[in-house]
Amino acid sequence: MGFLRRFAGSPLALLACLVAGGLVGRFVPEMGAYAAVLGQVYLGVVGMAALPLLVVATFFGLRQTLALPQPGWRVLMIIGLAIVLVAFCAAVGTALGALANPGKNLDYSTREYLGALVQQAGTAAGDTEISLINVEASAEPKLDNFLSDLFPDNFFRALVDGKSLGILLCAIVFGLAFAALSKAQNSSLTAVFEAIYRALEIIISRVNLFIPVLVFSMAAYFVARTDPRAIVAMSSFLGWFLLLAAVLAGLAVAIIRKQSDLPVGAVLAALKAPALISLTSASTTASIPDTIDAMSNKLGFSRGIVELVTPISSVFLRSGSALYYALLTTFVANLYGRTLAPTELLLVCAGASIAAFASAGNNSAANVGFAGMVLAMLQLPAEAALALFLAIDVICEGPRNLLTVMFACALIALVSRGLPSERQTAETSVTVALAPIRFAFTRADLLVGAAGSVIVAILLVVLGIGVGMKRGDGAVARPAALGLDNAGFVKRL
Repeated sequence: MGFLRRFAGSPLALLACLVAGGLVGRFVPEMGAYAAVLGQVYLGVVGMAALPLLVVATFFGLRQTLALPQPGWRVLMIIGLAIVLVAFCAAVGTALGALANPGKNLDYSTREYLGALVQQAGTAAGDTEISLINVEASAEPKLDNFLSDLFPDNFFRALVDGKSLGILLCAIVFGLAFAALSKAQNSSLTAVFEAIYRALEIIISRVNLFIPVLVFSMAAYFVARTDPRAIVAMSSFLGWFLLLAAVLAGLAVAIIRKQSDLPVGAVLAALKAPALISLTSASTTASIPDTIDAMSNKLGFSRGIVELVTPISSVFLRSGSALYYALLTTFVANLYGRTLAPTELLLVCAGASIAAFASAGNNSAANVGFAGMVLAMLQLPAEAALALFLAIDVICEGPRNLLTVMFACALIALVSRGLPSERQTAETSVTVALAPIRFAFTRADLLVGAAGSVIVAILLVVLGIGVGMKRGDGAVARPAALGLDNAGFVKRL
């Protein structure tokens, strides 16, 4: 178990698995489809444990947050800062897209290849699309689906279907009622939830030990199924997106370092596990246990805030998606030769923020579909996003999740300002409990102690001899006292 934990937490080991998977997908492409099954199994098990963990963590987070000073103000602060952080990422993506102009200076062969991809996707969609209902009836299916996901009529069905929006809303409502109960009323329920909480944490931590297998399988599948020309053609977008995601993640680490008042090395060491999991697991919920442990136990932020913000931010705080949508929109505009005016850039920023919140509860390829919301505002073809960006989404998914987790940690650090440090309290209690007791003796003390030990030993020997002699005399005198000789005594026995 220790070897697996070290192997799963080693960046070099994960990089080796990535390279090995790429080589397998390149030279043995038929194994790519079989390798993808391992990734699906991993995501299935993580989703099975992460969704109930999201619910239970929200219960405890709400209860502990409402017990803090000024809970209403802190909840409003969480909501306000979450909106600001998402809008900030969208603004950074829009600004860089306007300055760097990704997708603008492409050569003729690259444009021809990308155009062929878009045309192929449009032709395939036109051949397979069949409408069984009229246009008027299909005007608002997305709104109805969104509302049904947000307000499910059956919580257990939402849990089975994995609808994060409905699950989280039910968890918040139940958590508020749970927090309103007195300790005498909810003591038994708290014990049950605590046991479930720890069991789910153990399941996810054990499954995360096999992240190297996931990295290997997904690399093999991606290389086997992706045309290298698509990556080269989209390199201008990929390069800027990866660079921005790394810079913004570094900014989040700087915020955490300042709020925790710890060295950068200590902060990076504490965030290593959730960062690696979010970067490689293709799921924002897989890193929930490690994020809670890192932010509360290792960095010292309020556990109530951590347990409340971490699960909610894994669903709603889509900072990585906001950056992705803004940069994607500017890329498509440049690809079609569209120069965006300042008012249109503001529209891109606002649209990317809205699309990021609207994509709550969706992962992987479903995220790309929400880019159509921003493209539709500028009357750009959404088919380009679906055709071009689905081909490289596996590369973008890890940085998106990493940026989301890092900004969630930055939000926790900002909201926890002024609260007692969990880490410092734990260290103080451990130090007091483990403080050694020192004894100092002089030579005279040692001589007196040695003499006393010798006297006690002699007294014990003398006492043992006396007891033995007394027992011997009693055994001989007992037959005479009864008027029997030794033979009669033995016969009576």
